[in-house]
Amino acid sequence: MASSAPEPGTTMKQPDLNLAVIGNCMVSALINPEARIVWACYPRLDSDPVFCSLLQPKGKHRQSGYFAVDLLNLAGSSQHYVRNTAIAVTTLYDTHGGCIRVVDFAPRFKTYGRALHPPYLLRRIEPVSGSPRVCIRVRPLYNHGAQAMSRVIGSNHISFHGGGETSFRVTSDLAVSYLSAEAPFVLDRPVHLILGPDEALEADISDMAREYYTRTEAYWYEWARYLHVPFEWQEAVIRAAITLKLCAFEETGAVVAALTTSIPEAPFTQRNWDYRYCWLRDAYFVVRVLNRLGVTKTMEEFIRYIVNVAAMEETGQLKPVYPILPGTSLKERIAPALEGYRGMGPVRIGNQAGEQVQNDVYGSVVLAAAQMFFDNRLPRMGDMALFHRLERLGEQAARVALEPDASLWEYRGQASVHTYSSVMCWAACDRLAAIASILGVSDREAYWTAEAARIRAVVLERAWNPTLNSFTGTFDGNDVDASLLHLHEVGFVAASDPRFVGTVNAIEKRLRRGNHMFRYAAPDDFGMPETAFTICTFWYIDALAAIGRREEARSLFEQLLACRNHLGLLSEDIEPRTGELWGNYPQTYSLVGLIIAAMRLSKSWREAFEPRW
Repeated sequence: MASSAPEPGTTMKQPDLNLAVIGNCMVSALINPEARIVWACYPRLDSDPVFCSLLQPKGKHRQSGYFAVDLLNLAGSSQHYVRNTAIAVTTLYDTHGGCIRVVDFAPRFKTYGRALHPPYLLRRIEPVSGSPRVCIRVRPLYNHGAQAMSRVIGSNHISFHGGGETSFRVTSDLAVSYLSAEAPFVLDRPVHLILGPDEALEADISDMAREYYTRTEAYWYEWARYLHVPFEWQEAVIRAAITLKLCAFEETGAVVAALTTSIPEAPFTQRNWDYRYCWLRDAYFVVRVLNRLGVTKTMEEFIRYIVNVAAMEETGQLKPVYPILPGTSLKERIAPALEGYRGMGPVRIGNQAGEQVQNDVYGSVVLAAAQMFFDNRLPRMGDMALFHRLERLGEQAARVALEPDASLWEYRGQASVHTYSSVMCWAACDRLAAIASILGVSDREAYWTAEAARIRAVVLERAWNPTLNSFTGTFDGNDVDASLLHLHEVGFVAASDPRFVGTVNAIEKRLRRGNHMFRYAAPDDFGMPETAFTICTFWYIDALAAIGRREEARSLFEQLLACRNHLGLLSEDIEPRTGELWGNYPQTYSLVGLIIAAMRLSKSWREAFEPRW
């Protein structure tokens, strides 16, 4: 077995989620503070991870699965983004006064009026001071960490080949001998490395890298420029928005829940899931918040994705999660060659949630698509054809609204009639009635209004517990879960309704842990939850503001912002006592919550600039 000792001149530390995220809606990569790409799937967001050291390959491949720019005699580092872009900059310092800067990005720019996102990752390494000695190590794996990729050395590139579609080349203006031998060299000029398809680059490497950088920087500046940001917390909102955009797979319109798999929700719990797929629920939240920021194209692309996946389901029944390329497999399996994050396996590929019944999904889809009928900014509004497609989903919502399911929390070994799922089915019918009204189809408006009223009456009767003075997580239940904090947001009850205020108080009493909120406080298939679910804390903050506890909500929001990593990003979960990030990363749910809370809590621009006299 290969030694686990660090390479000469480098440091070795336990993995964490202090990682920069780069991407272009086709490929992405996670980069640690020492400028190592520790996670990157290629050539798609859900592909085999060619760089997988974040999940610790086993045995003879233990020292592989990364793309390193190692500064010998490393003393320290810093990391930041170029303002309002997805371009990451890592600065490394050595013990002799040497310093280098590593600039990482995936090119994205406009040509002939459309955004291009070629499957490239670009790295620029430039000297800043001293005589720094650098060693570049490109050690990809395939078959989920089980096998090393073969190499073919060319005049200015190395081609790497694995199984199936897993192949690429790294082209550089550095002498290829340094790359192939992993030999140290003094960095006395900028060096460029371009990872992309295994085909020749016709342009000059340094010219191509500079052009792609300039055009990518300009693209993100332009994209961020038109965001409808709140007055306060603008930097946090812009960073969250850019990262949400990177989680959209533009080829099909899918939105992944996160870019990683199997980062555990809590240490040694086996709550390890693959999030590189499109949960229709999560995607609804993403397109909804991007719409509020003025980014409508992601919604249009997602509707196209929904139409495709719905067309595949002959019965009209939707799964909660789909692959980003519809029709490919989601079958869950274990990757035995990877130990897992900090050795905490298993590492799962695929997701069994695709086999579950989660009835809230119909509401998520209809609510996402409903914006197509009401948002006059769109060049192509919703029409009768789309309405008829949504009605098919509405019929399913009406049919299953009061039936048991696995809930949005995806219980694997239990089913109940979950209040949130029923409410989302109500929302599907309610929005279809509103769409019918806009389209002037009075008979369908009456039909969907009646269906919504029928579901709502049952929910109000069976999900309200007068003893608790709260809605409950399940029909005729005696406990709460954090999804109930969302009831006012979908319009089921008003925030001022005493029943909603009572529900907030009950959830606060049972699920709050310090400054964080658990999703529920009862054992599930894996025991008692140990970490707070970040989106639930944001839901709680939003609910506090809605019921008039605004200053309390602002204070809690500031404390939650302090839990972000050094680049302003969040994962799925937070350990309440230490504030450490756990769960898959970056988590779209969490970033959505941040943006919604910031927009609700921020002072208005007018308030901020009112005369002080």
